[in-house]
Amino acid sequence: MLPLALVLDVVTPLGFRVICTADRWSLIAGVKHPAMTGRLRDVPSTLEGPDEIRRSSKDPEVLLFHRRSGRRWVCAVARYNPAASVLITAYPADTIKRGDLVWTS
Repeated sequence: MLPLALVLDVVTPLGFRVICTADRWSLIAGVKHPAMTGRLRDVPSTLEGPDEIRRSSKDPEVLLFHRRSGRRWVCAVARYNPAASVLITAYPADTIKRGDLVWTS
């Protein structure tokens, strides 16, 4: 089995790792949220230095990391796993998404 090509491997303020493979990033930026094309560098800064972190109102294992970027926000969404959490998606947002506040800067 070939090793996965990681484009992201960061530690959050909550002390856990978040990883993202090249294939996953291609899906996020190329299909799900084309507005993120060319903005991979915004994701580690959002995960490492968010303005706030919220727990998803739909899934308690999913955390939403928000960081101000100009007049908008970057939201990086990760599924928590003690070994290595994975980036689910990332997108620009007009507002902070709902959910229980977990952490704030």
